[in-house]
Amino acid sequence: MFSRYMLLTQGNLIRKKKTFWNDVFHLVSCIPQNEMVVFVTDMNGHIGSSNVGYDETHGGFGYGSRNADGSRILEFADGLNLVICNTLFTKQEAKLETYVAGPVKSTIEYIMVRQEDKANVRNVKVISREECVPKQKLLVMDKKLA
Repeated sequence: MFSRYMLLTQGNLIRKKKTFWNDVFHLVSCIPQNEMVVFVTDMNGHIGSSNVGYDETHGGFGYGSRNADGSRILEFADGLNLVICNTLFTKQEAKLETYVAGPVKSTIEYIMVRQEDKANVRNVKVISREECVPKQKLLVMDKKLA
């Protein structure tokens, strides 16, 4: 009985995630091309350090290993012609970690902009001394304004 309940719960979670991604994709795709998109969120997925298969979306300077949710993030960004700004700049590992809870360290917050706005992104950094919420570090983007 317990395993059947777990399976049902996982099925609901998968459906909710799919609905979420579809809704967000639709919302962002409705923004006119002449308007700037800055998509910042805790995606709770790991896109990893490798940009294999996503070289237009992932700058090649990520953190850790990719998981299934990370692949979804990359597919989302790729489908909307977005670039994940966290991955554009080489950093020490500690400067990439947006979530730190004891020995668990990862990057789960991302900043994305449209490909055509990538040239105006000057830096993306984690302010390690600042916590937005417990265990999550402040993520900041420096951008050139016209």
